[in-house]
Amino acid sequence: MKWFDNTALTLVIIGAVNWLLVGIFKFDLVAFLLGDLSWLSRIIYTVIGLCGLYLISLFGRINEISES
Repeated sequence: MKWFDNTALTLVIIGAVNWLLVGIFKFDLVAFLLGDLSWLSRIIYTVIGLCGLYLISLFGRINEISES
């Protein structure tokens, strides 16, 4: 399960960098590479969003690890 946590965290970081580019430069890297809301870019956005939701569980797991 650790590999899934690391993969999800990596994808969320990539998504955060994309939002940073959008906020500072108005440049959407995903749309630039895959097309403006093409089916593939929508899949990428969905996967990154699901990884972000999954990582909410990380808060509970960090608490468990620190108590051990």
